[in-house]
Amino acid sequence: MNSKFLGTGVALVTPFKSDLSVDHDALINIVNYNIDNGTDYLVICGTTGESVTITKQEKQAIIATITKANKGRLPLVLGIGGNNTMAVIEEIKTTDLTNIDAILSVSPYYSKPTQEGIYQHFKAISNASPIDVILYNVPGRTSKNMEVSTTLRLAKDFDNIIAVKEAGNNVAQYLELIKNKPDDFLVISGDDDLALGVVLAGGSGVISVIAQAFPKDFSNMIRLGLKGDAKEAYKLHFKLMDVIGYIFEENNPAGIKAVFEALNLCEDTVRLPLVPASNALKGKIQDFVKSY
Repeated sequence: MNSKFLGTGVALVTPFKSDLSVDHDALINIVNYNIDNGTDYLVICGTTGESVTITKQEKQAIIATITKANKGRLPLVLGIGGNNTMAVIEEIKTTDLTNIDAILSVSPYYSKPTQEGIYQHFKAISNASPIDVILYNVPGRTSKNMEVSTTLRLAKDFDNIIAVKEAGNNVAQYLELIKNKPDDFLVISGDDDLALGVVLAGGSGVISVIAQAFPKDFSNMIRLGLKGDAKEAYKLHFKLMDVIGYIFEENNPAGIKAVFEALNLCEDTVRLPLVPASNALKGKIQDFVKSY
């Protein structure tokens, strides 16, 4: 089993300055803050990193900054996905993946392919990728669920498809995946609110949004879950439960950036069409951070 991706991965934000340029200093601070507080691996340019509104050049610069700050300490996962299969393959082939341990590739959005279309999309990606691939199912954003049968078919047919980040917020689907998956295939939670339950049921961990703000408690919660210590793990879950709700109340990553602003780690700037969290939500978040 690929133990590199057991535990807590964080879907890093891309911090922006008020002029909307990438704040590389803040990014370095966030990387070190996570490494120092027990995060197991870092995910670059996923949904939370506002991957759809950053340029190719910015993405390369972000990868360079994170790689340099990380200094080989944690495994790195890079988001390369989309709904144009040929463009995704082109990006895989033209990206320097020397320091990257796996690709996280989202199921095609907007196009609404059939299950066979999703299978063929990831088959093409698997064949093109020189490194491991983590599938990413997030039907709330893609408008098409990657069904368990499709995920398991991909898991069985391609050696370099090692995991799925499942973010359907569907407990029954998680349990079906965990029950029927190949032994060495990882089921990673993409739902912060369900992550502990998934791990206790036999999942391998989480790629989390909130964990990057509270890495110590969240990664400890997942570690306890992996050991089967539900009682102690749930104490940490309940401690974080309110803020997990808050950050998804309006939009991700506006919510997590409001948390980071309250923690003085970066500004809450997001790029259109996203807008920052409302004052009402910011108030709740600031109160949580103060009492935390």
